[in-house]
Amino acid sequence: MRTVTRIFRGMTEGFAALMMAAIFCTFILQIIVRYAVGSEWFTALTGGFIDAAYFGWTVEFILVLWLWTIFWGNAFVVRDRDHVTFDILYNGAGRRARTVMAVLGAVLLVVALWSSIGPTYDRMKLLRIKSSATLPVKMLPIYSIYFLFLGAVGLRYAWRAIHVLRHGADREDHIQSTETPEHREDAT
Repeated sequence: MRTVTRIFRGMTEGFAALMMAAIFCTFILQIIVRYAVGSEWFTALTGGFIDAAYFGWTVEFILVLWLWTIFWGNAFVVRDRDHVTFDILYNGAGRRARTVMAVLGAVLLVVALWSSIGPTYDRMKLLRIKSSATLPVKMLPIYSIYFLFLGAVGLRYAWRAIHVLRHGADREDHIQSTETPEHREDAT
């Protein structure tokens, strides 16, 4: 199972990296188009064959890739310990109380995320017929990453609730690596 998890993690991180690379390359293309295509030397070189107006799609393409990178990354790449947490009460509580807090928090997140799928889709149905202004795609596929985000993060927290019920809640994910081991011991 660890091998499958490691391969899946590598693939999701690779896809996120590809999206970031595509954003960067498109940004470089925008710079070239902005400063080179309209110049006299470029027009003389190409005979005016390339028009800067052909590259209006780059702005929307970067926005779509940024949207996908954010939701993809938060669904598959960002780990729980990478998030900012306000865990003074959690770390100060005993093992049983931490278990209750972790399970309750995970279940509330699963319910909130998954119960929003239906209403969100109902609001976004109109996007099935709307097209992008500059890209040859309908709007619903562009925003479909949000549904993947809701499902994947919900699954992650459902798994967290099951894991915590089986093994109890540790402070390990919330303790800074610079803290000494005596601060990590449980007070129960």
